[in-house]
Order: sequence, then C-alpha cells, then structure tokens
Amino acid sequence: MAADVDKRTREEESKIWPQNGHRTPGSGSWIYRGMWTLLMVCAVPVLAFGIKYYQDAQLLKRHEESVRTLGAEGLFLFSSLDTDRDLYLSPEEFKPIAEKLTGITPPVDIEEEVIHDPNGEMLTLEAKMQPLRLDSMTKSKDGFLGVSHSSLSGLRSWKSPAVPSSSFSSGQFRVFLPPKNKGEVGDTWWVIPSELNIFTEYLPNNRYHPPTPKGKEVLIHTLLSMFHPRPFIKSRFAPQGAVACIRASNDFYYDIVFRIHAEFQLNDVPDFPFWFTPGQFTGNIVLSKDASHVRHFHLYVPSDRSLNVDMEWLYGASESSNMEVDIGYLPQLELQSTGPSTPSVIVDEQGNIIDSRDGSGEPIQFVFEEIHWSSEIGQQEATRRLEVTLYPFKKVSYLPFSEAFERAGAEKKLVHSILLWGALDDQSCSGRTLRETVLESSPVLALLNQSFISSWSLVKELENMQVKSNKKLILKARLHLEKYNFPVEMMVALPNGTIVHHINANFFLDQTSMKPEEEGATFSFSGGFEDPSTSTYISFLKEGLERAQEYLTQ
Repeated sequence: MAADVDKRTREEESKIWPQNGHRTPGSGSWIYRGMWTLLMVCAVPVLAFGIKYYQDAQLLKRHEESVRTLGAEGLFLFSSLDTDRDLYLSPEEFKPIAEKLTGITPPVDIEEEVIHDPNGEMLTLEAKMQPLRLDSMTKSKDGFLGVSHSSLSGLRSWKSPAVPSSSFSSGQFRVFLPPKNKGEVGDTWWVIPSELNIFTEYLPNNRYHPPTPKGKEVLIHTLLSMFHPRPFIKSRFAPQGAVACIRASNDFYYDIVFRIHAEFQLNDVPDFPFWFTPGQFTGNIVLSKDASHVRHFHLYVPSDRSLNVDMEWLYGASESSNMEVDIGYLPQLELQSTGPSTPSVIVDEQGNIIDSRDGSGEPIQFVFEEIHWSSEIGQQEATRRLEVTLYPFKKVSYLPFSEAFERAGAEKKLVHSILLWGALDDQSCSGRTLRETVLESSPVLALLNQSFISSWSLVKELENMQVKSNKKLILKARLHLEKYNFPVEMMVALPNGTIVHHINANFFLDQTSMKPEEEGATFSFSGGFEDPSTSTYISFLKEGLERAQEYLTQ
C-alpha cells in the first residue's frame, strides 16, 4: 500500500506541475528565447555606439597622420577632393587630378536616357562676356589694400568665355520640358531641385573641382562651362538648382522661362579658392513639345542692378580660415542661339537625301513660320512666379524704391523698406538669414500685405540716387542712408520718407537668439506657437505703426 501511495503521489505531482507552470520543456525554452532576445536588443545600440566610436577614433587618427604627412596646406588640397570627408580618395574623387595631369576628360555618365538622333536638328550657341569691373568692388576704393595678388589671380585672368561657340542637338534641351503634371501656362517646377534649406548646413568652401554632373545637371553644366571650365551647378547656399515656368503655349510649342543658381570656382591650386557667384542666371527657351526643334534660346546674368555678383575667397588652409567677401558688377555674361535649330539633312518621303550641309558646315537655309500663342502670361508675371518658387517671402510684392513711396501715399500705408549691400532676392544677397526665416513666415506675410508697401534697395543705388534724382527722391534716399548700418537695415517709413522705426539685422538676430526665459525674449502661444524671430519682427512692425500715428496726428 505504501508503494501505491508513493506512486499515486508522484503521478499527482506530475499533473500539478504543468498547471502551476513550474517546469515544462516548452516553458524553459521560452524563457531562454526571451532572455536572448532581450540581450540582443540591448546589444544592438551598444554595438552601434562601439562601431561609431571606433570609426571616429580611426578618422581622428587618420586626420592627425594626414596633418603630419601633408601639412596644413597639403591637407587643405586633399580635403578639397575628399567630398565624403572619409580621408580616403576614391577613383571618382581623384578624377579631377587625373584629368588635369593627363589632359583627357572621360565621357560624362548620363543617368537619364537621351535618345541621339543622327539626323536630328542642331542648335548653335554663342557665348559673350564683359569681365567684372574691378572698380565696382568695395575693396577697389583703397586699391585692394591687404588683398594678395594670388587671391584675385583667377578673377583678373578671366577676360573671355572659355568656349565662344558650341553646337548642341535639339534633343539635349529636353531637360527644360515640363513634367507630365505641369503642362499649363503659369505652372512652375524644379528642373534641378534645391537640396539645402534653413535646417541644413551650407556646402564647404574648400573645393576647387565641381562634382560630376548627373541627369539634368549635365546640360546645365555644359552650358555654363562655355563661360568658365569650373561651374558648380549646386551652389553653396540655398536656394540651389534651377526652376522653370511655362510662359506661353500652343499645340506644338512652349515658351519656357527659367532661372538657375550656380557659381564658379575661379582659382586653382596652389591659390586658395575664390568663389564667383552671379546673382542668378535667367533666360528663356522656345522649343517644340517633343524637343525636336528649338526656335530660340537665351541665358544671361541680369545686369540691370548696380551690383550683381557676390565674391568670396579664403585666406588660409582650412574651412574655418578667414573669408573675404566683396560684391561687384558684371556687365555681360550670356549665351544666345544664332538662329533656330536645323537638321543636317533633308529627306523625302522615301528617305532619300534631297539636301544637306555643304563641306564648310553652312546650315541649310530655312524659312520658319511665326509662332502664335494660344495661351500666355506676361514676362513679368512669369518672373514673379519663379521668384515665389525660389523665395516664399516674395509672396509679398517688393516694389522699386520710388514706386513704393508713391503706392504708399495713394493707399495710405507705411513703407516697409529693407536697405542692404546685396540684392535680397538673388544669390548676391547679404540678408540670407532674414529672407529664409522671418520674411517668409505666415504671420509676417499677413501683416505686411495688410498694412505696408514693401521695398528693398541696394545701398549703392540710393547713393547714386542722391546725385541723379529729383529733390523729393533725394530726400528719401538721404533719410534712409542716415539710418543705415552694415549689413542690413530694416525700416518703417512714412510716404514722405520719414523713418519712424528701424532695426539692424545683426541686432535683430542677437535679440531673437535669446533663450525664452531671458528677459525680453518673446514667445507667443496665441493661435499656436510663434518662434522668437517671427514675434520680434511683428513687434517691430507694430511698433512702427504706432509711432507713425504720432507723426500723422502732429
């Protein structure tokens, strides 16, 4: 009986244990799997941190070895080629040196498929240039005192286009055609998208050779290479790239206006980099909707402003070295088609050649019909749409100086005036931070549209206006210049030119960089969050409105 009791006890226990979960083969394996899973989850970030720490340590070690081996200036040259900053040169990164030493340029690898038609039409472009006027630079006033001759060597030697004339197949200009969802007059789109914004860093200054162009960049790079052999299609500062707008259209043709932000590197080793940044390249192209025929092409740097080029050059062998900045006037830089594109041969319906270019390469003579547009907008409106695409702050109209005061008087509004060294709406600007932040914020745009007439002016233009204008305009220009401090001054003025309020951009940026808890820092949560720069600028404008009432009631 004792044996039966003992047997029954073991059987009962064996039935009880699984129910209590104390010990089963499945439960043990589940616990082990859970522990391993938890261990792996914890190990992944630790391993990632270890790898990152090791990579950083190796990079620092390579950097120290590079300094010892190459010296500061040698490392500067090396870094100008090392685009991914890993302190190794890939074949692609070394290619500019190979091309310079061998004199052989390999064919460009084009990402987008371009169908080459041997019997397609050809377009001839001519490049024209008048070099930058050195006396327009600020540093020319003291005879370029303190500016080394090597710094300006590339600028002084650039007297004419690198390629005076070149021929292109009409199909290459397909890059200017609109995408499928942008076929209406007035539509705008990015031909080459900008990759920079207010949250991204600017591209480095210590570079000599542009990266290999890809896709639609290839044609733009080839066109700008007619001016100078080292164009950078992606500029260092936002907004980069190229935008386009359909100005006019019919069943067979488009008239497309475009704007390109690019720059040139004028110096080469051993001189330090010298960046030459035109305010913009603009122009238009009239082409068939299948890009088989180009009727007209024109690309140029606008020269209607007294200053239109920004120049920056380094004075040392590092990214943090002193950077000199100046601005100047470029009278002419343009590409123009010599005529419509034409085929090299003419064939009949059976494919027989009935005419062709003669041995001297003279084009076949054609008579082209006049193009009549079924839908179009004005050139000024097309330009405005390009500007708004590039610069959202241009949703507010910025009128010329004299026109702004006339409009303010007629509409009984104040003038919101910005006086600066370089143009506010192109790449020669000295107010990049201002236009990329506060001026494009919705609350500021709304207040400007409601209560102000806006305008921006170059300091040099107002200085010239004091000499060559009527008395009323001379007074307004003088009042503005009296309040101006480098680099940018924002002002609120009465229609008669009296300045009722003003603030310097540097002081404004200092004010808006304060922490929220500091005295005077302004945050508003009414109707949502407003950043300090927006609320501070609105306060500036509203204070201008209040001060204006004092003047108007006197």
